[in-house]
Amino acid sequence: MSLASALEGTYDYVIVGAGTAGCVLANRLTEDPAVRVLLLEAGGSDNYHWVHIPVGYLFCIGNPRTDWMMKTASEPGLNGRSLVYPRGKVLGGCSSVNGMIYMRGQAADYDHWRQLGNTGWGWDDVLPYFLKSEDHHGGGSSLHGSGGEWRVSKQRLKWDILKAVQEGAKEFGIAPRADFNDGNNEGSGFFEVNQKGGVRWNTAKGFLRPAMKRGNLRVVTNAETRSVLLEGKKAVGVVFRQGGEERIARAGREVLLAAGAINSPKILELSGIGNGAVLSAQGIDVVHERTGVGENLQDHLQIRTVYKVTNAKTLNTMANSLFGKASIALQYGLMRSGPMSMAPSQFGIFTKSDPSLETPDLEYHVQPLSTDKLGDPLHAFPAITMSVCNLRPESVGSTHIASADHVVQPDIRLNYLSAEKDRQIAVQSVRQARTIMTAKALQRYQPEEILPGPEVASDEALLEKVGDIATTIFHPVGTCRMGSDAEAVLDPQLRLKGLEGLRVIDASVMPKIVSGNTASPVIMIAEKAADMIRADARG
Repeated sequence: MSLASALEGTYDYVIVGAGTAGCVLANRLTEDPAVRVLLLEAGGSDNYHWVHIPVGYLFCIGNPRTDWMMKTASEPGLNGRSLVYPRGKVLGGCSSVNGMIYMRGQAADYDHWRQLGNTGWGWDDVLPYFLKSEDHHGGGSSLHGSGGEWRVSKQRLKWDILKAVQEGAKEFGIAPRADFNDGNNEGSGFFEVNQKGGVRWNTAKGFLRPAMKRGNLRVVTNAETRSVLLEGKKAVGVVFRQGGEERIARAGREVLLAAGAINSPKILELSGIGNGAVLSAQGIDVVHERTGVGENLQDHLQIRTVYKVTNAKTLNTMANSLFGKASIALQYGLMRSGPMSMAPSQFGIFTKSDPSLETPDLEYHVQPLSTDKLGDPLHAFPAITMSVCNLRPESVGSTHIASADHVVQPDIRLNYLSAEKDRQIAVQSVRQARTIMTAKALQRYQPEEILPGPEVASDEALLEKVGDIATTIFHPVGTCRMGSDAEAVLDPQLRLKGLEGLRVIDASVMPKIVSGNTASPVIMIAEKAADMIRADARG
């Protein structure tokens, strides 16, 4: 069937983006055989071996086959550096290239959303949606689901040095925690991951492929949406380009933007929906004024502290010899375990920068490896990385179109460390990492600080060094936030305020960033959105 004939007629729903949220929406909405759904994906297939081998994230980020290759603007808080800003470019979106860590955040995150005027988004409201799609290795319970589409597994590897870090953290009052996902993630433990049998489990596998067996779903790849098609104040479809040709897809009920925290606001602005000053600067007529589009950009900034160790097996030494590389490949080939099955981070610590806080505001990602910077070769000596990020930053940025041409990436400005409190927490977190590494449980490994370096001692010097070594942990959210206030882009049902037939359903809807990794909260958002869409369709 040709593309032209495939797009004849009107679909009930046109979903833009087959990423983490879009795959969920496609699955849930096509459960009704009477509903016809078109799913447009700007990238290509996820049929690429490095997508599925867990360690392959190293070869997917920075690869134009799988990554949109975005960059941030120069960041003053990072001493003028521009960061690479990976976004998934295949079916499954960022769930095909991310760190695979299964994390919900804290109950208090969602209760705060509700307090901000988002009725129906408290912890008790959203927990059933986490459970709905979950297939947890421990089986079903009041806090975990079984048999769902989103596989949650234990990691298939062991590192003695990481167990020693856990024992060291215990000396400073950070207790081991069996479950990071019961609403309170304080403590330490090994991350659970979205894998099955040592292979990445993305939303394309879990949600999209089963839905593609239904006759009422059509998936079109390499279809880059240029704008939402509006008739008056109603969204009736989208304009997209594929193979150099412009095409139109019509939606009888709703257009659902699920293009992510960077591309959903971009599509809105290219459609004339946004801040009039931003649109006019690019020669775009203002169709619908919403000043919040592209604002409220939040992300987790990680500070990578590195410690050289002795008497320890780390990936550095294994990967820097032919024998080590061969044994790694053999272990994965035979048992789907070992370093090639590794998530980017294996061990986590959630703790507080200030003991007076009610919930942890710091997350450590601890890794049995080290580099000078991400993407560089591993060091030749054994070492570990203690990355730490502020879970609830006050610094807020924006993303806005830089051109009326849809192929030009937006102007992404995170404004990292622009808030004084964030700068204070950055310094405190490095000092806390140093303290943990002095633990008796770690003395046999003789940890020696490499980054930032023991010579970096004063608060001022530490903050300066943080600006040199900190980088994104790839959690952009908030750019089309929901809320009941006048400045919110969406209402709590994720409908774009002032327009009919248009919703945004992805990480951009979060009013505040969650206290943890963001992929599974986005799946929850899509699950809840699907129920709201179906309820509205029933009237």
